Amino acid sequence: MDGNLGDTLRRRAWTTPLKQAVVDLASGARCTYPELNERANAVANGLAAMGIGRGDRVALLCLNGIEFIEAYYGAAKIGAVIVPLNWRLTAPELTFILKDSGSKVLIFGSAFAEVSEEIKAGGGTDIGYFVEIGAATAWATPYQQAFDPARTGEPEIAPGGDDLLTIVYTSGTTGLPKGAAHSHRTALSGIINVLSTIELNQADRYLLVLPLYHVGASTPMLAQLYQGGVLVLMPQFDPSKMWEVIETEKITKTLAVPAMLNFMLQVPGFQERDLSSLHSILSGASPVPVELIRRYHAMGIEIHQVYGMTETFGPGCFLGGDEAEARAGSTGRAYLLTDVRVVDEDGKDVPAGTPGEVIMRGAHNMVGYWNRPDATAETIRDGWLHSGDIGIADEDGYVTIHDRVKDMIISGAENVYPAEIENVLMAHDGVADVAVIGQDSEKWGESPFAVIVVATDSVTEAEIMAHCQGQLARYKQPKGVAFIDEIPRNPTGKPLKRILRDQFPGPAIE
Repeated sequence: MDGNLGDTLRRRAWTTPLKQAVVDLASGARCTYPELNERANAVANGLAAMGIGRGDRVALLCLNGIEFIEAYYGAAKIGAVIVPLNWRLTAPELTFILKDSGSKVLIFGSAFAEVSEEIKAGGGTDIGYFVEIGAATAWATPYQQAFDPARTGEPEIAPGGDDLLTIVYTSGTTGLPKGAAHSHRTALSGIINVLSTIELNQADRYLLVLPLYHVGASTPMLAQLYQGGVLVLMPQFDPSKMWEVIETEKITKTLAVPAMLNFMLQVPGFQERDLSSLHSILSGASPVPVELIRRYHAMGIEIHQVYGMTETFGPGCFLGGDEAEARAGSTGRAYLLTDVRVVDEDGKDVPAGTPGEVIMRGAHNMVGYWNRPDATAETIRDGWLHSGDIGIADEDGYVTIHDRVKDMIISGAENVYPAEIENVLMAHDGVADVAVIGQDSEKWGESPFAVIVVATDSVTEAEIMAHCQGQLARYKQPKGVAFIDEIPRNPTGKPLKRILRDQFPGPAIE
C-alpha cells in the first residue's frame, strides 16, 4: 500500500478504457474512466499552478457531483490533502475547520456561494484561493478557469504511502469537531478491505446519495472506482427520486441509512416501478430496525448491514445477504482485514452475550486526529481504536450494536439501550420515526422517554404505551411520549439526541 491513491485512477483508465465510470445526474455528465482521469489531471495541474503541492490542504464544499470526484483524485495525485466539508455547517463552524486544517484552497459549489463569501469576509483562515463550481461570483475564480480542461497531461505523481490523503472532520455533536487524518496507505487498505468483504463487482451500478463529505459515501466512491464499476451520483437524498433513478439507471446496489430506508417506504406507489435490478442496499450509521429489514426482504431486496467509523475509513463489521434475514438486527462479523473485540472499561474481553465497547484494529485505522494528540491517545490504545459504541458479540462473533456509550440509559442500575426500544416502537403501524432518550428520574436515576413522529394523527400516547406491554421489560418501557413533526438528525441519519434531551429535559414521569 505504498502507492498514491490518485494514481489508481490513471491505472484504471488504462486497464478499462471503454468502461463508463460516472453518471452525474445533476449535471447530466457521463464519462468513461479515461475521461474522468483527464478531468482529475486538469484539477491537479491547476492546483500545482497555484503553488499547491505535497502536504497542502484543499477543502471541498459542494454537493455530490463529478467535480468532487475529480478534485479528490486530482489533489491526491500531487500529494495535496483533501478536506471534505459538511455543507450543512454555518460559516463560523466551517471557518473553524478551515483554520484548524490550515486549508489553502476552498473549492465550493454555487449553492454555497453565500456562506463562502461570509467565510472570506470574516477572515481567520489561510485560504488563498476561492474556486467556484458553476456560476462565478465577482470575488471567486471560476472552476473552469482555475482548472483548464485542456491541461489534461499527467502531473508528477507524489509518493503517497504514509503521506496524508484526507482529513475528515467528525460531526462535532459533543464538542468541537476533530479531523480524522488518513494516509494513502490507510485509505487504500480500507478500499481493499471493502472489496475483499462486500459483494461488489465491475458489473455493479452503484447509486451514491449520501453526501460525499462523509466516509459513508467517499469510501464506496473510491472502492467502486478502484474496481471499475459505474458510480451514479445524486446531489442529495430525495426518496421519490431515488426509486425513479433505481429504475431508469438499472441500479444494482446503493447505501441508505435507516432513516432513509424508512422515508423511501413512505413514497406513494413506489412498488409500481421496475426495481428488479436492485439486489441489495447497504445500511449503517445506526442500528436498522428489524421491521425495516423484514419489509425490504418482502420486496426481494436484501438489507446488508455495515458498521464502521470515519476513524476506520469505513470498515468495521459486515453482514451479507445470505445471513441477513436469519440474523436480522446484527451488524455481522469483522471485515476480512479487520479485528474486532468487545471489551469492558479495563479493555478486557467480555464474555459472549455481554455488552461492552466495540474496539477495532486494522491497517485502515486513521493515523490520528489532526493536531489532537491527546484525543488520539484516548481513542487509539495499543493499536486498537476505541469506538465509543456499545455492542454485544455472540459465541460466533456476530456483533450487534446497541448504542453509543453516551446514549445508554441507566435505569435502576440496569442498562437500557434506546435502540432496542426504538425497534419495538418502529413495528407499530402508526409510528413513522422515533428516537428514545433518557430523562432524569428521582426514583430510578434515568427513565426512557420516546419522541415520535406519527404516520397517522390518530396515534395516542396510551396506544404507544400499550404497544410496549409484553414486548419490553417494565424498566425498559417508556415512561412518557412526545409527538413532534421531525426527529433532528445529522447528515448520516443519526438522531441528534443531545438536541432532544435539551428539548425534553424531564424530569421523568414516575
